[in-house]
Amino acid sequence: MKILYNISIWLYVFIINIVSLSNSKAKLWTKGRKNIFNQLKKSLYSYKNIVWFHCASLGEFEQIKIILIDYKKKYPNHKILLTFFSPSGYENKKNTQVSDWIFYLPSDTKENAKKFIQIVKPIKAIFVKYEFWFNYMHELKTSNIPLYSIATIFRKDQLFFKYKWWGNQLKNVTHFFVQDQNSANLLKKIGVNESTVVGDTRFDSVFYNSKNLIKNSLIEQFCKNKRTIICGSTWPKDETILIKYIKNHPHNNYIIAPHEMHYISNLKKATNGLLYSEANTQNILEKNILIINTIGILSNIYQYGDISYIGGGFEKGIHNILEAITFGLPVVFGPKYHKYNEAKEYINKKGAITISNYSGLISAFKNFENFDNSIAHKFIKQNTGATKKIINLL
Repeated sequence: MKILYNISIWLYVFIINIVSLSNSKAKLWTKGRKNIFNQLKKSLYSYKNIVWFHCASLGEFEQIKIILIDYKKKYPNHKILLTFFSPSGYENKKNTQVSDWIFYLPSDTKENAKKFIQIVKPIKAIFVKYEFWFNYMHELKTSNIPLYSIATIFRKDQLFFKYKWWGNQLKNVTHFFVQDQNSANLLKKIGVNESTVVGDTRFDSVFYNSKNLIKNSLIEQFCKNKRTIICGSTWPKDETILIKYIKNHPHNNYIIAPHEMHYISNLKKATNGLLYSEANTQNILEKNILIINTIGILSNIYQYGDISYIGGGFEKGIHNILEAITFGLPVVFGPKYHKYNEAKEYINKKGAITISNYSGLISAFKNFENFDNSIAHKFIKQNTGATKKIINLL
């Protein structure tokens, strides 16, 4: 099994290099890792007390943003190295001030893992949610460097609970900070007892965002005169029914923030909407559809909305709904939400509705015309506190 795992890593890198010849995201993935060990040596030379945090992408960064801030407060003499696997994380956060250095993570080969640990010499490592890179985990264990997994959530259908070799890899983790009791129970079944149920750190992140608002006067001007429905992280399957709704309900304002930017022109043509990059104080009120083609501002846009639709539910799974909820919004999303505890809980609180077709969308939006936003605010506040529990134990 170990041989197959290592072959899969090499195969993945090989395919990414081929795809990078024509795909911009893959090109960033490969380009960002060129000469990375020399860059690490140059940047980290002579520094000690380095703590290594690793995220897959932007969503995982949001789960630990407050942890990074609070960790710095608790350990001001420690230096923080933050790594990303995906370009969508690194390219958006490479200039963030919450860590001392930000790099791509070299691919998880045995050689890379050993070299990375020898250069960085971290005093501890923290991996976020689903990030389990077995060669890095083994090297950390061999080097007696504590490894913590935070915001982790497990399901019984994962390979860890089907194959012994996979499950044994989790024994290289010093301690798990899991989101729910079910995850802790699954770990115990395979002999991993070092876990603490702390909840989901994203609640702390979005609550922090709601108390540290970034205002956008242009968006505020667009939203103030009509009820505004904000459609965040949408995919084409979401947009198919949303566009139909928009055409049949022109009395609302709509903000659409697609998950991918490469088909923005198609979306603009289909909706006759205004691109955010082309908006100004003169034309912002000429349209009732605003298309966000700027990355990194969606989470703050929700403060101006009345209802939210979160995309991904017709693809692999819904995107972050908490960013909308923290501003008091009800949420509508597609049918693929069952892996997300917060979605199931918010449905039970009558703050969310899942839909599978156009008629469901009409019904959901109508149901939320007079939403009591205290439901949303209570939901967020009742679930905060995971960050404090983790920081106390790190």
